[in-house]
Amino acid sequence: MKSTKTMLIAALAAGALLACSSVLPAQDTPNTPPAGGMKGRMMGPTIEQLTTNLSLTAEEIPKVKAVLDEQKKKMADLRADQSVQGQDRRTKMQEIRADVTAKMKEILTPDQFTKYQTMTQRNRRPAGSGTPPAAPPQA
Repeated sequence: MKSTKTMLIAALAAGALLACSSVLPAQDTPNTPPAGGMKGRMMGPTIEQLTTNLSLTAEEIPKVKAVLDEQKKKMADLRADQSVQGQDRRTKMQEIRADVTAKMKEILTPDQFTKYQTMTQRNRRPAGSGTPPAAPPQA
């Protein structure tokens, strides 16, 4: 009788450990933002998002990726350049975005370009507004 109780308690303890063990790995992961983080949002959609949402063809993907890579480099260079500040920095960023938009218009179909503009305008604030865009509603 004693061994049955001991086995039952051991089985319950093992079951409890197994049930809790699946929760533990989730707590071990660092609290990091989603892929791309805030910089990804500021830069615009990723090549993966554009490929999916715009149904990019195999011919369009490398062209779009090259434009995005160039934009990323120019923005990084601008952020690293401490001699450019304030409104001058914002103006240069707007120029970079305008250049990217012009290049995308050449690459994409009219329908794709319309969708691209919608995707890139979501997180932008009007120039000179001084206030960040409203946060999307939380689910």
